[in-house]
Order: sequence, then structure tokens, then C-alpha cells
Amino acid sequence: MEAFELLRVNLLSPIVLAFLVGMAATLIRSELEFPQPVLNAISIYLVFSIALQGGTELAEVSLAQAWKPVLAAVAAAVVLPLAAYTSARRLLKLDVANAAGLAALFGSVSSVTFLAAVSFAEKMGTPSEPYLPALVSIMEWGILVALLIARIALNGAGGGAPVRGLGSIAVETLRGRSVILILGGLAIGFIIGPEGFKPIKPVFGDAFRGVLVLFLLEMGMVAARQLKEFFRLGPRLLAFGTLQPVVHGLAGVALGHAVGLSTGGAFVFGAICGSASYIDAPAAVRATLPQANPGIYLTTSLGITFPFNLLLGLPLYYQFSLWLSRP
Repeated sequence: MEAFELLRVNLLSPIVLAFLVGMAATLIRSELEFPQPVLNAISIYLVFSIALQGGTELAEVSLAQAWKPVLAAVAAAVVLPLAAYTSARRLLKLDVANAAGLAALFGSVSSVTFLAAVSFAEKMGTPSEPYLPALVSIMEWGILVALLIARIALNGAGGGAPVRGLGSIAVETLRGRSVILILGGLAIGFIIGPEGFKPIKPVFGDAFRGVLVLFLLEMGMVAARQLKEFFRLGPRLLAFGTLQPVVHGLAGVALGHAVGLSTGGAFVFGAICGSASYIDAPAAVRATLPQANPGIYLTTSLGITFPFNLLLGLPLYYQFSLWLSRP
């Protein structure tokens, strides 16, 4: 499929259209609003559903098929935050705390981008491997790497606000909502298997994409509010928020193919690598590096990188994966 056709298919998908409607609603100051408890329930449902479905399919996958992608996810959890931190320090000229804040978000994973990529791959007829939710949970630990960088840099400089110990950071990361939902969902799905999933499939399978559309409507409203902050911070964040995910994403697609993932699997892995967290990682950064400015790391992640990936990044990564798949 040609690049422009991929872009057209992506832009006309219900997920992207709902996101754009949400952005428009905020920009025209609409009264449209989701109650916070509803948003929390939707977020929990989406992450748990994809993990549950992945776990049921993982029950039929042998370790021989998955060990290379697992090692690739571990490597990505180390390399991506290091790359983001280096770019933030050298290109954006940020201090240690703010550079580490960006590295924590860009070294971690956006669950919604992952869900959108899985949906995109299925729509294109190239579904991804069932164990990719497990890779997402591994790559969440990129947060730890970024915060460890901050700890070493601040302690080595002998200044700045104190940062918390690595052990407490690890515990908080493990307690994080997304990690618990992903690991728990994978475990339940693995135990019950495809047969055990059938009775709950109408709720956790058939209804999934409809709920995802609702969530993207809200994400559009949130992203539009973050865009206002972008105009205050300047164009350097725009460059970082678009170029850094492209570098991460294309490298992730290439790595996915190198470890034997399919066209759809390598694409989804690249989308994971090119994403940036805006839920769990910001919470960890606020708790560990209170001196970091949320207006920098959250605006870049949610206001720039997330819509960029949703609109343009996914077709780009998919086209690159198709190109690498050619004999």
C-alpha cells in the first residue's frame, strides 16, 4: 500500500477522527467534558482488556518464539531513555532534572499509542504477535533508567534537590497502575486461555474498539489544552517532540525485524519505542524530581508527540516496516 493511502486510511479511522473532534471541542471552548471517574474506568478497561487478550494468546506461544523480542524490549528500556536524555541535554540545553523528566516519558511507553498501533496493524491485515503486551510492561521500566540517570548526575554535581533511592523508585514503578493492569491481565489471560476467555469476550473483546474511540475523544481535548502551553515554550520542543519519536520509532521497527517479529509486530514494536508516556511516567517524575517542570515534559509528550504519532507517526512506521519486509 502506498504511503499516501496509508495516511488516508489512518486519518479517516474512527480513532483519529474522534481525537480530532476532541481537539476541536477544546479549541472552540465547548462544554464537552468527561467526569474523572468515568475516565479512570475507561483507562483501566482499555489497558486491562489488551493485556487480557494478549495473555490468552500468549498461552499458545512457545518461549522459543518470544525470547529474542523480550531481550529487545529490555535493551530498548535502557537505550531509549539514554538517547532522550542525551538529546535533551545537548540539543535542548536543559538542566539535569528537566532532561531526566523528558527521558522518563520518552523512555517509557504510551499505552494508548500501543492500542492504536495494534488496531492499525489489524486493520491493515497484518496483526501483531500476541505477546507484545508483555514487551510493553518490560519497557515501562525505562522510567527507572531515566530517574537513575538523574540520581547519578545530581549526586555527582553535588547540588540540586535530593532524589529518592532507586529501590523506592522501583517499588513505585511496579505499583503503577499500567504495570499492575498489564501484568495482571497477562497472567489471567494466560491461565484461562482462549476457551476461558470466550464467556467474557463480548465485554473485553467486542466492545474494546468502541471504548477506545471514546477515550481518544477525551485525549483530543487534553492534547489541545497542552498545545496552548507549547506556544509559550517555543519551537525547540516541537522539534524534539517530533524528531525524537521518529528516531526511536524507526530504530524500533528495524530492531523488531532483526529479532524476528512479523511486519505488523515490528511496526507495533516501533510504535511503542516511538511513543512517550503521559500517565505513569509523569507521576513518577513529579514524585522523584519535583524541580522538573511539567510544562516541559508533559507538554512535549501529550501536546506534541502523542498527536504526531497518532496522525503521522503510525503510517510512517508501518510504511518502514513494509519496506523492510520486502525480499
